[in-house]
Amino acid sequence: MVKNSTINSMTGFARASGETGTFTWTWEVKSVNGKGLDIRCRLPQGMDELEAHVRGKAGRTFARGNVSLHLTIKESGGSARYQVNRDLLDQLVNIAGELGGKTPGWEAPRLDGLLSVKGVIEPLEEEASDQEVAARNAEIAKSLDQALKELSTARSEEGGRIVGALSGQMAEISALKDKAESVAEVQPDAIKENISSQVRELLESQPALPEERLAQEAALLMTKGDVREELDRLGSHLEAADKLLSDGGVIGRKLDFLCQELNREANTICSKAQDIELSNIGLELKAVIEQFREQVQNIE
Repeated sequence: MVKNSTINSMTGFARASGETGTFTWTWEVKSVNGKGLDIRCRLPQGMDELEAHVRGKAGRTFARGNVSLHLTIKESGGSARYQVNRDLLDQLVNIAGELGGKTPGWEAPRLDGLLSVKGVIEPLEEEASDQEVAARNAEIAKSLDQALKELSTARSEEGGRIVGALSGQMAEISALKDKAESVAEVQPDAIKENISSQVRELLESQPALPEERLAQEAALLMTKGDVREELDRLGSHLEAADKLLSDGGVIGRKLDFLCQELNREANTICSKAQDIELSNIGLELKAVIEQFREQVQNIE
């Protein structure tokens, strides 16, 4: 049986916020299934120097999954300051003067109208010092650590739920294997009787086949109808999967490979089945193994 172990899912979501001075920010991080590790960052303009740190931190935290990290920053508080774009204002005044001299009845635009034109009044942005930027980015990086920690916890909790589902499905596969073994135990006698009947018919036919050829054909039919070897391998694959789940760690790829092997044995059992009961068991095996595989796709 699977023991308590650290198994992580590749899906999860977390958020972390912070503030310093007039700035507030929020990290939103999420991850979904992926064949490898794919890290995508969405950072505000002007913060490109932070991206290398973000990618490195996420790369050291996770082994697999498509991980997205989104940072939003807002400036709040402080008194707003504005400036007049005099170049644009002068252009508007000159254009108004030209039109006024050419158009009868023209009334010169009022100053408040000119100032309301988009771009004439601009917010005055004060540039922060290098020390202030460095201090702000250091706090933002601390919030990233918190967000990644929470995402890691979410993936671990989801991993625990997946292990519970996998354990139940492995128990179903094991029970179906035992049921198939019970059916397979009586199959050799039935196969022998069927082959004996066919051999008698062939011996009575003209021209009769050589006894050596008949023996070869009988042995081949026996081998094709015997599923005990496939059931033994099925049991071995289940033991390997159980050990992986007990050991924990980054096991998603290995479990996915075992799913392929389990499915291969189930397919062979279906193709070799000599009666409807064993055929139905094989189909049930395939269904449960597919459910098992779908859960495995979520494991890191």
